[in-house]
Amino acid sequence: MVLGASVAILLCAGVIYSFSVFALPLVQGHESWTMSQVMNAFIINGAIAPIPMILGGYIIDRGGARWSIMIGAILFVVGFALTGTATTLTQLYLYYGLIAGLGVGFTYSGCLNNTIKLFPDRRGFAAGVITAGMGAGTVIAAPIARGLIASVGVGQTFIRMGIVYAVVVVVASLFIRPAPVGYAPAGWTPPVPVAGAAPVNKTWREMLATPQFYVIFLMLTAGAFSGLLIVSQLSPIAQTASFGITAATAAVLVSIYSVCNASGRFVWGAVSDRIGYVKATMVMYTVVALSLLVLLTVQSQIGFTIGIVGLGLCFGGVMGVFPALTMKTFGPRFQGVNYGILFTGYSIAAYFGPQIGSRLGGINPADPASSEYTGTPFVIAIAVAAVGLVLALVLAQMIKAQEKARPAEQLATV
Repeated sequence: MVLGASVAILLCAGVIYSFSVFALPLVQGHESWTMSQVMNAFIINGAIAPIPMILGGYIIDRGGARWSIMIGAILFVVGFALTGTATTLTQLYLYYGLIAGLGVGFTYSGCLNNTIKLFPDRRGFAAGVITAGMGAGTVIAAPIARGLIASVGVGQTFIRMGIVYAVVVVVASLFIRPAPVGYAPAGWTPPVPVAGAAPVNKTWREMLATPQFYVIFLMLTAGAFSGLLIVSQLSPIAQTASFGITAATAAVLVSIYSVCNASGRFVWGAVSDRIGYVKATMVMYTVVALSLLVLLTVQSQIGFTIGIVGLGLCFGGVMGVFPALTMKTFGPRFQGVNYGILFTGYSIAAYFGPQIGSRLGGINPADPASSEYTGTPFVIAIAVAAVGLVLALVLAQMIKAQEKARPAEQLATV
């Protein structure tokens, strides 16, 4: 029941990742707005997320998951619907960026961190299912939004979709129940701690004192960078002369990316439970770099499709694997606050990814087909993915060193 309700709420909140469908109509409907200015709304929305995630995490860790999710759901639908009334950039940033951004942060944190506590035996799987709901929201929203924009305009699209989302999230919030502290499902026996070692449950202060936190933080930033770069401008990039894709086909590609984003969260979450979270991230960084290389060298509809499939799967994987990696490394007791703090790495990526894409891509928002995409953002993203791979290797060595040190520590206490 809790899992289903959480997925339903995030299916609505996932419309945030459809911003590239709304971006061009917003620019074209307001003569004084530029693509870079409109993209700032998406950047603010992503950058603000850690604040409600940390606050919501504090509430969740004290049994207030339902309140955190309900507050977030209301903020999200209000901000999203009001975006349809925005006539100035300030209003756009306030409604879509700040209010909707705060709402998404509260709902995402509440649904994710509360649910994975109910699946201590399959954390990667649970995180994958929950975050897949967020990704699948775009699959549903993108074609609906495109159809509504064509018939009633971008403003009415925000309002009408916001009303529908309001009904869904409020009803679903009523079925949320907080996960009991120390919950263990029937038939599952928690792993026996190493002799002399206490179970790991680090507070946020203790977490910040570990070198692992900073490595995982930078890994999350690197992992989210390419996905946020492409998701914010997928449709305009596709329509440039470099790829020669029509607006209608570009909308389909947004949905394809969203399907990959959603399925990647589920698939990588399940895979990471088997091969390990760190190994999973190594594979994802490699696939990201190869996908970007395809976008740089195979400039056609086929090349673009292959590239975004790889990027979508891995962006989804990052969002599915890192919550479980955080809980495994620092413990479940304070997961809400701990992952909220770690999620500031996502905000950094949410700022720089879209900014680099919009400023260095060379797209003319008034007529994308007349522009040649420079490819510079893809080159930068490849370098960032390479850094992420190196950091994953560093984290693997840290874990090995920590495991080797345990027997020596135990002997010293005998």
